[in-house]
Amino acid sequence: MIITFIVPPSLDGENPAERTAGCTRLVYPMPNIYELIVAALLEQGGYTVRYEDFVIKDNSATRFENFIKSDQSDCYMIWSVNLSLETDKKAIEIIRKYYPNKRIVIMGPGVTYYTAKLLLDDNVFVIRGEPEYTVKELIDNWDAVDFSSIKGLSYLKQGNINHNPSRPLIENLDDLPFPARHFIESHAYTNPKLKTHPYTTVLTSRNCPYKCIYCVPSSLTFAREIEYRRENGKKPKVSARSVENVIQELEMLIAQGYKAIAFIDDNFITTAKRLRPICEILKKHNIVWGCQARADAITEEIGSILKESNCQFVDIGGESFNDDILRYIKKGVNSEQILEGLDILKKNDIPVKLNILIGTSPLETEDTVKDTYRKAIELGVSQVMFNIVAPFPGTVFYDIAKENNWIIGGDYSPTDVQHHSILSYPNLSNKQMEKLLFKNNIKFFLRPSFIMMHISKFNSFYDFFIACKALKRKLFH
Repeated sequence: MIITFIVPPSLDGENPAERTAGCTRLVYPMPNIYELIVAALLEQGGYTVRYEDFVIKDNSATRFENFIKSDQSDCYMIWSVNLSLETDKKAIEIIRKYYPNKRIVIMGPGVTYYTAKLLLDDNVFVIRGEPEYTVKELIDNWDAVDFSSIKGLSYLKQGNINHNPSRPLIENLDDLPFPARHFIESHAYTNPKLKTHPYTTVLTSRNCPYKCIYCVPSSLTFAREIEYRRENGKKPKVSARSVENVIQELEMLIAQGYKAIAFIDDNFITTAKRLRPICEILKKHNIVWGCQARADAITEEIGSILKESNCQFVDIGGESFNDDILRYIKKGVNSEQILEGLDILKKNDIPVKLNILIGTSPLETEDTVKDTYRKAIELGVSQVMFNIVAPFPGTVFYDIAKENNWIIGGDYSPTDVQHHSILSYPNLSNKQMEKLLFKNNIKFFLRPSFIMMHISKFNSFYDFFIACKALKRKLFH
């Protein structure tokens, strides 16, 4: 059996969806190691697996259709997010144009929530939540007549949608294979925050224990969370790989020649006990790296560990410096704690990317946005990323926004939070938020001090070109 993972080109007239974080249009390509874990598991089971990414290659609809027309795969797999749903629907229609009965398997947060949107016929299967073992069981039972025993699966049968019971969370992440990165090694991925390559991403845990009402974690953990919350009414527990298993993967990547790694856990930094041995490996091999973390996780000890191990960025979700807003969104941290964490990072010369999210609360006003911007500038952090909150279905914020009629049009529609808002508050309209976002981005990224701070850090003209291209997409679509 030949199983081909496809990343369709943009077929909806917009920039391609970013399928790893899952909530924005593409700024710069990231390896989707979530689907590569699934690919590795299938390879491990003896299946012939291929991987075709049409966004990276040339994003051409014609090339995609020509590939489909002549392809001999038995099954196609697509990782779907909210912003890719229309493109993925059109991709299925192109496949159906040539192969009316070829099976298509869709996974990811887009179809975990909007399950019916892509169930276009009886040969499309939706994998809800964590995909690995549901996909493996489906493929292992490819010739079955009845799929009702496969947990986490949805499918059409005689025109009716069958939603099988949810699959329990994976108990031991160490049992999963490492991502099948050999499928993407021909593409030189780069990260403007690391400016070194070969570069890849690593995931050491799934989900986050905190209760921020608006939060859409990475696309894998959001799929996991949507499915678990639907059945259990609460967030799933955090699952983590063992330190030994993480080190084993890092040593493999180092042997393969990787020089830069971004850890894409929702919260990579938990305890110094877990962090230290991982950082010792990174330090030993002079790997440049970065991660996402909460400001209140940054202690003096953590700061020292980061500095010693050549950490090149910490991605901090600050959202706002207004304590009333932070309490409303259940951030679990106040502005003083955010400032304390940032101060420790600054003392240890760790570059910070500070994330500010406009409109997370009806308490937001033009004045609170401007005050947060002013304070962010005063901090002198390496980078500030401004976005507008979206009421993503599956979050507590979605329920609140819908109940209060804050969503334009009455319900969620996929929107790029880097540019647009579908929210409108009594004291702050969607147009005001979009204007503030654009002004903040222009003022921050086009400051001479920002340009001078970063331009000297590029190792090559190629890296500089990639960063400029990403910035253009961020500022102007």
